[in-house]
Amino acid sequence: MTKIGVVGAGAFGTGLAAALSMAGKSVVLWGRDGALMESITTDRVNTRYLPKAPLPASLLPTSDFRRLHGCDAVLMVVPAQRLRGFLQEHNAGGLNCPLVLCAKGVEQGTGKLQSQVLQDVLPDARHAVITGPGFAAEIAVGKPTALTLACADDALGTELQEILSTRTLRLYLSHDVIGSQLGGALKNVYAIACGIVEGADLGESARAALLTRGFAEMSRLAEAMGAEPETLVGLSGFGDLVLTCTSPQSRNFAYGYGLGRGEGFTTTKTVEGIATAKATVAVAGVYDLDLPVARTVAAVLEERMTIKEALNYLMSRPLKKES
Repeated sequence: MTKIGVVGAGAFGTGLAAALSMAGKSVVLWGRDGALMESITTDRVNTRYLPKAPLPASLLPTSDFRRLHGCDAVLMVVPAQRLRGFLQEHNAGGLNCPLVLCAKGVEQGTGKLQSQVLQDVLPDARHAVITGPGFAAEIAVGKPTALTLACADDALGTELQEILSTRTLRLYLSHDVIGSQLGGALKNVYAIACGIVEGADLGESARAALLTRGFAEMSRLAEAMGAEPETLVGLSGFGDLVLTCTSPQSRNFAYGYGLGRGEGFTTTKTVEGIATAKATVAVAGVYDLDLPVARTVAAVLEERMTIKEALNYLMSRPLKKES
């Protein structure tokens, strides 16, 4: 029987583990918090992150990293800003199996994507990326979801596609690892922007404009970094952007919505777009690209600009051709 490990017992990690387990695969879900893992073992539900998604009896929750040895693949669902530290702290290379990166984000300070962080720490690790439009709460209860599985090694990608796809979780294969990751990471920045628009009651027209211009910015940066343009039109780019920019289930959209309404936003879940906004602006500078929407979101998040000032800035920029 195929044995899959999932590192990270947050919402997305738990959702993926549930979907794979329901498909008859042997799944080990690892989490750092021993008390939480014991609770999941006893109650068969992750009350902290996915309280409405009962977990299969066959799913093995654990806080013992050694239980991941012998897996055919391990999904790394560690927040993007913590991946480097996690890999350095744990002997992930000793797992001797492909590592599948599932977090979305650009590392602050280095501007590196998750695969690049992994290569820094474990240069010989076989790896792939899962990204795309999928909410954990829906994946966990078997609602149909299609995601991108990106892998530079075609043979490994085909193997992982086979063992990680289920009747409810459909994985489409791509060899563009850079483009797939950029789509998944950058859309969080624009989801915050769209949430601000909704929360501030600026209208659906404004949200459509932000979504469209955000997609143009994503595409420009991805192309500059060597991604294939068609990747951004797929699930990991446009598909993920549409989902997170239009649904309150998106943590990034919800965070922006709270900002737009002038309210605080408290969550135990990671809002990757906050760190990624600043990192994106820094990376764009390296490639001499102007990404006004991303730059404005970063300024608002860092309280260097109010929402009113951000709106005035974007609406008063010099007129130009659409590109």
